[in-house]
Amino acid sequence: MDLKKCTAIAVLGAALVASAPARSDDRYIVVSSTTSTENSGLFKYLLPIFKSKSGVAVRVVAQGTGQALDMGKRGDCDVVFVHNKNAELKLVKEGWFVDRHDVMYNDFVIVGPKSDPAKVAGMKDVVAAMKKIAAAKAPFASRGDKSGTHSAELRLWKAADIKPAGGWYRETGSGMGATLNTAAGMNAYALTDRGTWLSFKNRQDLTIVVEGDKRLFNQYGVMLVNPAKHPNVKKADGMAFINWLVSAEGQKTIAGYKIDGEQLFFPNAAK
Repeated sequence: MDLKKCTAIAVLGAALVASAPARSDDRYIVVSSTTSTENSGLFKYLLPIFKSKSGVAVRVVAQGTGQALDMGKRGDCDVVFVHNKNAELKLVKEGWFVDRHDVMYNDFVIVGPKSDPAKVAGMKDVVAAMKKIAAAKAPFASRGDKSGTHSAELRLWKAADIKPAGGWYRETGSGMGATLNTAAGMNAYALTDRGTWLSFKNRQDLTIVVEGDKRLFNQYGVMLVNPAKHPNVKKADGMAFINWLVSAEGQKTIAGYKIDGEQLFFPNAAK
């Protein structure tokens, strides 16, 4: 084959590639989210269903809520899906995010060793339980990572008028699963979201000891990174994900995620 024919074929091939429609795999958004939505298995269940409906893939970066919000402020993702409503609303007001919606809720629980050295098992007053744990200097594993769970824990210590410190209080600086592993290894108490706990396999001697206090309510929200601040944000596909989550179909899908017959998250998007 002479040089002219080779060149013509190469040009034609390049033109065909350039004119070919993008594969559906090329459509994706980046969602910065809390570790609980990842560790609980919710995203593994939810995202393939959304992709089959929309053709949009979702790439999740799972981290503490504080880090997830910072990632959104930098414009390094398209959507943020977290659980610290006060912080979320503040950042929307400051213009970092738009179109925030409640999506679902579950609750926090305190887990601890079956031996229960602080004698808190069965208590319904979580603040009183925190006071007893501190008074007993019973081992307590904290995420210590500015996550939504860590923020909730700090609010409870503040309500108990306690500044936890000392050898009994261990800050892991890591996600919920890793913190539960630490708690299991040292027979410590810990605050965890129920969804991660239900999917956690390495419980060893840990069990739920405190639950049911209204102060343990755990709201999740979703919002779009503000395209006015970060023009790279994939607004259309990001809003497609948000709108699907709060739609009747998305809410029903969230409610359908269960482990051993137990529902992990309860949809509560505004009608």
